[in-house]
Amino acid sequence: PGLLQQAVDALTGYARRREAEVIAGIESRGFMFGVPVALALGVPFVPIRKAGKLPADTVSAEHALEYGTAKIEMHRDAFAPGRRVVLIDDLLATGGTAAAAAELVGQLRGEVAGIAFLIELLFLNGRSKLAAWDVASFVRY
Repeated sequence: PGLLQQAVDALTGYARRREAEVIAGIESRGFMFGVPVALALGVPFVPIRKAGKLPADTVSAEHALEYGTAKIEMHRDAFAPGRRVVLIDDLLATGGTAAAAAELVGQLRGEVAGIAFLIELLFLNGRSKLAAWDVASFVRY
């Protein structure tokens, strides 16, 4: 519990500094960290999910995987245009999924205020795909 609290506190501090108005968590471990951050800040939480999992009208973005491509989606009415959105996920690897998530925010005319990860795998250089945005990670390998 203590380490989980430290992780949530670090992510919450980052989102607060970035003046988040919405927290968006990337499926599925981004939900585990994003929800308590949104609660701590008193802002909405928006799930970003694999294609076909959300019940209402969605926007989608495709990203490359080692073995092909995948699509992620977010509800079309997830937030109002102009909102400052902080994306949260557990792991920054190649950066493709986070870049696609940022594209979804842009499709809804939101502002990506930052992207936060608990862990970053430095040897995969995923941060290079996210150069347009402020990125934070707390454990780097």
